[in-house]
Amino acid sequence: MVQSTFGSVELDFTSKLFMKITDQQLSEHGLEPQSQGKVLLIACGALAREILAVIKANGWTHIDLQCLPAIYHNKPEKITPEVRKTINKHQKSYSNIFIVYADCGTGGDLKRLCDEMGVEMIEGPHCYSFFEGNEVFEMREEITCFYLTDFLVRQFDAFFWRPMGLDRHPELRNMYFGNYTTLVYQAQIKDHALETIAEDCARRMGLDYEYRFTGYGDLEVALDKFSTNA
Repeated sequence: MVQSTFGSVELDFTSKLFMKITDQQLSEHGLEPQSQGKVLLIACGALAREILAVIKANGWTHIDLQCLPAIYHNKPEKITPEVRKTINKHQKSYSNIFIVYADCGTGGDLKRLCDEMGVEMIEGPHCYSFFEGNEVFEMREEITCFYLTDFLVRQFDAFFWRPMGLDRHPELRNMYFGNYTTLVYQAQIKDHALETIAEDCARRMGLDYEYRFTGYGDLEVALDKFSTNA
């Protein structure tokens, strides 16, 4: 139970899960399925909060979520073998499994795996594309933009600044980001605090700053499709 303006409110399972998980957990360990629906989504931990929000908003109690560690964003060669292991682990327990990863730096390996195993995956080269909308993103042809989502704004230091050694060697900044011109913050929710952090990230990187509210974009479209194909 939690207290609200209207008194005590009983939280549903998805709300309790949403409140309990941390970005560190999603980054390092991912998320195990917490219930037993008919459909399993296997996703990147960086998408967990957005997926849970869409599941809750639509009342999709038949859908479970398994997330792999978001830090695989930095080691995409781990994604395909880990997705294979996860499909093999759960395929007998669910009537359908869907992969909520774009290509994400796997060089087509993830799509080949999905074709081999007969599972469907979300379309697009990466999450920046499907948040923007794949068609719109492709038309922009923004080869000098560096993109952040809500999750990556919150985890900027853990995913970029410290692994690149910029906390210890700021003089390396131009070597890493010299070919970029603009940091584009693709916001899934409207949060002034995250906007402020994203703008500071752009300043630290020496880039121009652009804010775009994308919402969930093609992610929500794909999830709706997966939910009806149960």
